Amino acid sequence: MADFGAKEVQGLRQATGAGMMDAKKALVETEGDFDEAVKWLREKGLAKAATRTDRENSEGAVAVASTDGVAAIVELKCETDFGAKSNQFSTLVQELADLVAAKGESAVGEKAAEIDDLKITLKENIELGAVVRVEAGSGGVVETYIHSQDGRGVNAVVVELSGGSPELAHDVAVHAAFTRPRYLRREDVPESEVADERATLTTITKAEGKPDAALDKIVEGRLTGWFKDRVLLEQSFVKDEKTSVRELLGPVDVVHFAQVVVGG
Repeated sequence: MADFGAKEVQGLRQATGAGMMDAKKALVETEGDFDEAVKWLREKGLAKAATRTDRENSEGAVAVASTDGVAAIVELKCETDFGAKSNQFSTLVQELADLVAAKGESAVGEKAAEIDDLKITLKENIELGAVVRVEAGSGGVVETYIHSQDGRGVNAVVVELSGGSPELAHDVAVHAAFTRPRYLRREDVPESEVADERATLTTITKAEGKPDAALDKIVEGRLTGWFKDRVLLEQSFVKDEKTSVRELLGPVDVVHFAQVVVGG
């Protein structure tokens, strides 16, 4: 039997997109002949993953994990909701989230082989999506929320507060999951984006025939409503619309929040 090792197996996997076990078997069957192994994999229909990388993968699933003041979100992308709802897929995305929470964002590399193998098993373009890790500072609180649909996570949020309680952090995470703010504070919105919206609102207000003396006030009022759609702290709290998120928090500050939505 020809002599081959991990380097040869990895080279064959990269060339064909085949899974680790299939690549090993191909080399065994062809006595280590690389070209014959490639041919063997193609004949067996096991060398197709590499041809799927240009196919849209807007489906997938997200998972959250938390431990000792650290929280993580990981997204795994695929082509169909059928693939995303499979046990293998949901198990892998949760394992990835657990790894990131425990070891850091780079730990996803430990599952690269499993991701490649799943491409072959499900015959889909599967790849890692967003990876988020938040570690609470001294006296801080970090909480997560995940919205599931048809057995898979589709919308995940992590929130870090400067103080407060886990319950408060969870409430803010739930709120963000449903309102999907793009920014934490008004100052976080790019100036160019604000300027474009102000110009648009000015044009609209003028076209409505509003008096020039009231123009600036009307535009600023409408711009405030525009900010409320996008800025977490300025939104009305979903459980009590008379209270803003900023008012809900009181002296507590949101240090960080992140949201990952499948297909978003």
